[in-house]
Amino acid sequence: MKVIELQHVEKTYNDSEIKVYAVRGVDLTFEEGEFTAIVGPSGSGKTTLLNMLGGLDKPTAGEIMIGGIRISELKGSKLIDFRLHNIGFVFQSYNLIPVLTAKENVEFIMQMQGVPGKQRFQRAKELLDQVGLGDRLDSRPSKLSGGQQQRVAVARALASKPKFILADEPTANLDTKSTENLLDIMEKLNHEAGMTFIFSTHDQRVVNKAHRVITLEDGAVISDIHIDPHKE
Repeated sequence: MKVIELQHVEKTYNDSEIKVYAVRGVDLTFEEGEFTAIVGPSGSGKTTLLNMLGGLDKPTAGEIMIGGIRISELKGSKLIDFRLHNIGFVFQSYNLIPVLTAKENVEFIMQMQGVPGKQRFQRAKELLDQVGLGDRLDSRPSKLSGGQQQRVAVARALASKPKFILADEPTANLDTKSTENLLDIMEKLNHEAGMTFIFSTHDQRVVNKAHRVITLEDGAVISDIHIDPHKE
């Protein structure tokens, strides 16, 4: 089933009256349950594309549809509400709230959704157990390693029960062991729960796990390769 559809998507900026293309003429469809890596050199448009998929930025031209909704046309509170209920974000810099505990960080997005306190606590505990942090519920980010903070960020992204997760360079600040742990967790969620993941990455370790690799160059898709995850 289609989760996301992009039709002729472009993003341009004007630099000294010269039109600069960050993303140009992108046509893509993402299916439910995909584990996709978007790769390319710095400046190729990876993060811009991910931001538009997440409604954090708007295309200059073209359409982005999520579940049949034209997200590129949503504005203000409607856009915020749509993101809140449909999209989970994992950022390179974790973006945890420093004064909140791990549990409270995961609960925060559910609080914004109006989920009752008892349900918030139960789901936050289950998610943190799922990412191996059931014993760190009351730890603030400053008391957690980078890998642990990123796992809290994954739990937070899942808390809203989104249609898909967008992960922008999620392993960039992590060591090898933390990266392996994080990717194992994401791969397990993809395999067992059918969660859709779309990564923007330079990390070959992420690419090696992906079932689909989309390569961007100068804002355009130059290859789109599907990989059979069951093939040796």
